[in-house]
Amino acid sequence: MAAKGLITGDDGLDRCAWHGNLEDYRRYHDEEWGRPVADDHRLFEKICLEGFQSGLSWLTILRKREAFRAAFAGFAFDRVAEFGEEDVERCLADAGIVRHRGKIVSTINNARRAKELRSEFGSLAAYFWSHEPESSERPAVVDHAALIANPTTPASIRISKDLKKRGWTFVGPTTVYAFMQAMGLVNDHIEDCFCRAPIEELRRRFTRPAA
Repeated sequence: MAAKGLITGDDGLDRCAWHGNLEDYRRYHDEEWGRPVADDHRLFEKICLEGFQSGLSWLTILRKREAFRAAFAGFAFDRVAEFGEEDVERCLADAGIVRHRGKIVSTINNARRAKELRSEFGSLAAYFWSHEPESSERPAVVDHAALIANPTTPASIRISKDLKKRGWTFVGPTTVYAFMQAMGLVNDHIEDCFCRAPIEELRRRFTRPAA
């Protein structure tokens, strides 16, 4: 039963309710969401997929993720940056992904911008983690009400503005905040979710990448 944003699984564990106890979604919640990530390809993949998710559910994108990886060379942005019009048409014909020309073109554009970001900061990870919010910007208690009330944050607004200045697309503040939540720049597993404390420990031990 969902209560205060929690749902109890058949294993007796309380979790954030958004996964709805769907097996693949629950596995994503338990094993991926919120764990700190410093791998550039995974960071690039996630911010692109969050762009594709705009107007859709993350579950839809999650279930198409392997097809997206096949279509976009595993989100190796050096390779995606070389995509041309033939690749755009190939992706538009791929029923396994979201066939939205603007989002496909955006992914190619963002791959080129990612290369520029890496040249400047040494890695995408160094750039994104340099924007990790201070504790003063975080809610005192991470509960369901706090998350519902804050689909964007000052940090996600700052990152969004900066990325847009650098030529990135489909990186609005809500999209960026979902990316931050997933990649562990914040821990938004709510109070009493069984994942919250282990994620907090992972974040404590995580070595922030430096430029």
